[in-house]
Amino acid sequence: MRNADEKAVAVLRGSRRPDAEQEKRFAEFLLRTYGCEIPLTFEEDKMLNGFTLTVGTDVYDWSLKSRLRQFEEKLKALKSGSDSVIPLMKEAVEDFTPSAEAEETGTVLTVGDEIAVVSGLEHAAYGEILLFSSGVKGMVQDLRRNEIGCVLFGDDAEITEGSLVRRSGKTAGIPVGDGFLGRVVDALGTPIDGKGDISAEGYRPIECPAPGIVDRQPVNAPMETGLLAIDSMFPIGRGQRELIIGDRQTGKTAVALDTILNQKGKNVVCIYVAIGQKSSSVAQLVETLKRRGAMDYTIVVNASASDSASLQYIAPYAGCALGEHFMYQGRDVLIVYDDLSKHAIAYRALSLLLERSPGREAYPGDVFYLHSRLLERSAHLSDALGGGSMTALPIVETQAGDVSAYIPTNIISITDGQIFLESDLFFSGQRPAVNVGLSVSRVGGDAQTKAMKKAAGGIRLDLAQYREMEVFTQFSSDLDETTKRQLTYGQSLMRLLRQPQYHPMSQHDQVITLVSALHHVMQDVPLDDMGRFHTELIKYAEENMSDVCRRVDTTGQLSDSDREEILKVAKEFLEKYKAENPQNA
Repeated sequence: MRNADEKAVAVLRGSRRPDAEQEKRFAEFLLRTYGCEIPLTFEEDKMLNGFTLTVGTDVYDWSLKSRLRQFEEKLKALKSGSDSVIPLMKEAVEDFTPSAEAEETGTVLTVGDEIAVVSGLEHAAYGEILLFSSGVKGMVQDLRRNEIGCVLFGDDAEITEGSLVRRSGKTAGIPVGDGFLGRVVDALGTPIDGKGDISAEGYRPIECPAPGIVDRQPVNAPMETGLLAIDSMFPIGRGQRELIIGDRQTGKTAVALDTILNQKGKNVVCIYVAIGQKSSSVAQLVETLKRRGAMDYTIVVNASASDSASLQYIAPYAGCALGEHFMYQGRDVLIVYDDLSKHAIAYRALSLLLERSPGREAYPGDVFYLHSRLLERSAHLSDALGGGSMTALPIVETQAGDVSAYIPTNIISITDGQIFLESDLFFSGQRPAVNVGLSVSRVGGDAQTKAMKKAAGGIRLDLAQYREMEVFTQFSSDLDETTKRQLTYGQSLMRLLRQPQYHPMSQHDQVITLVSALHHVMQDVPLDDMGRFHTELIKYAEENMSDVCRRVDTTGQLSDSDREEILKVAKEFLEKYKAENPQNA
């Protein structure tokens, strides 16, 4: 039984006045629904085929238009299948009975810039989808005393002041399922790659509470990027949130893309969310993934720069909902948000259009909550929930390397570490341009295999000493032999950390490289020849100790005897290299 205001009056509209029998049925309906007698008045509407009954904000619709819409929704709910769809349609037609459920409707007060202000929807909830008479959908984003602010997911040209709008009763969500793998979709889950419709297995709300502490377990399994500079010093674990931060054009997307490529054959679902990028850039990235066989396990969610701010705002949440579908099935997910700087700008635009008060750097006060409620949903679930995980790699763009700006500091405080890419390193040829001093992983060695932990040893300390010595030697021309050797060793390490794009390294490649480098095997190799020496060393090692390579890859262990064998083979290759290249000896 619904509640009605004591002063409420029931207004019946129709093209003709109801007869006595119909009036009696309407009065009985009101008594049954509201538990009290409500005065009934009639208003003529020549355009209406049937009757509508309005009580306060409740609307009961018996018109032909309402019945057709109900029938359309029933047909849309049918499962598609070439053999079964005809019988299902026949059954739907035969069993169809129009209902007159209460619909709360409102009126558009103002519309423009993808924002509509609506009055009359007293029971609408935050995040609920609203349906406008023109067919456009919107999402409740601002609840005020007498009106509602709504962001629109379509062209607002057909929405005018006075247009009708009704509640859907559904929160904003996205269809999910295995059918999305290998596809490119927009922020609403609609395919945009021209490959036809996607068969969905379910529907998930884009906003969902993050797993609680009891529902999580420690991050202790590695999510290998295939990049030596990251896996050796700033390891990423499954369920971790590791920020990739740096200026424009410093290789941030390249790091994320190499990480996706490195998941091939590892049963990891990858999701790439593009926010506010050029469509041509996203198309190029999709083509790269296809060419390298990574699109089979990847979903691309694209809200390009030409899309509305509303779609750019919900895109990362939609991608996260897709990831949660797989995570709660017990699978491992890697999701890249590229980038959250543009996401914050889109949200700022919507907030200012909704007339919210701007604060620091003109961002609304809840912009921290915007990203925290997104990134907190990444987790390593407990075994009771299937043990799945979702690893997040958010990307943030800085201006002139300023990590102390508002949005970067917000996201740094939310994540479990950051990979800082420096412009000076990038332009000097050090790629990936990882700044060893400012980068950090707060999970650390827990996200490394024992083999990697043992092989990496003190590489961060050695590089830190090299950086300090490099600065010091800028003011001195006379260097003793020990200092020169340390500088040469540091330079060889830095050169070794250079890695071509689209060439992620396997675990045994990284272990062989680190063991050899940290025992000074490569110190005397000329820097310009380091790339060729490294490539040939790996090939020689794989040929001469394939059992060690296989053991490192499968068990993640590195015994003392295996390490000694790697050193022995590396020294053998060094002698072979010197003999073949006497000019470099």
